[in-house]
Amino acid sequence: MDARTRTGVSVILPDERAVAAVDVRGGAPGTRETDALAADTLVEAVDAIVLSGGSVYGLAAADGVTAWLGARGRGFGMVTREGVPKSPVVPAAILYDLANGGDKAWGLEPPYRRLGLEAIESAGLDVALGTAGAGAGAMAGAIKGGAGSASVVTGDGFTVGALVAVNSFGSVVAPGGRAFWAAPYEIGGEFGGVALGDAHAGPDDWGLAKADPQPGQNTTIACVATDAILTPAQARRLALMAQDGLARAIRPVHAPFDGDVVFALSTGRKPLGANADFTLARLGALAADCLARAVARGVHEATAWPGTDVRCWREL
Repeated sequence: MDARTRTGVSVILPDERAVAAVDVRGGAPGTRETDALAADTLVEAVDAIVLSGGSVYGLAAADGVTAWLGARGRGFGMVTREGVPKSPVVPAAILYDLANGGDKAWGLEPPYRRLGLEAIESAGLDVALGTAGAGAGAMAGAIKGGAGSASVVTGDGFTVGALVAVNSFGSVVAPGGRAFWAAPYEIGGEFGGVALGDAHAGPDDWGLAKADPQPGQNTTIACVATDAILTPAQARRLALMAQDGLARAIRPVHAPFDGDVVFALSTGRKPLGANADFTLARLGALAADCLARAVARGVHEATAWPGTDVRCWREL
């Protein structure tokens, strides 16, 4: 992240090329290479996925990631010939954080290519939550947003995980209190252990949603992943089902003001088994649960930018 600019980039880097898909629900999305993820296109796998702040400027973060991968011989190759580089496939999505008070006077040198390089060079198993990565400059409704992650391992050995940057128009907490809408899915007090109790939301009662949303200024972007072996069509179904996690955690969501995008990634380690459709349905439901938890974790861990009094969940 870049503290002075109040923005950041997150990179999902699989060990090997991975099957991927995407589902776009928001009315104001900003994406790169998402058309290449359709099930009927030539390329069936990606080399990385980028989530970035910076609105349209943030799409350049994928340039840095692409260059890093290409320099290491990773990518899609139409031909194998000396002097012909491979073409890394790096889908990306962005959120709007340009009006958060950070220094955006970058002229002809926006920082996103550099931030993309820094993010992929530091990629690892430890994921920073809260005011970090693509969630560094985010706001979740009227309180500080952030980057969140959650995962689960099933009894039969499948792993499902989610990474999200929460910059929503809607509120992640129920009106009149501090309980997250995602509370029923919480595991081990991971985002405060505050039960919904008798929380109620009347018509048009959106609690801590943004009071004056503007088109293109709100977006929750995410990636869910599993080690199950999936086809591109099955990965698409996983992404579709995972979007329900946003609906469980944010109210309202997928509005004309939002650019909500969810990628799905399959690292291809474990077969779905004989009852593949049922197993895929289970994984989709778990992906939605993980994404809802990740939204709450990102906001729960978020802290104010230095020198500001932006409201955070811990102060509710």
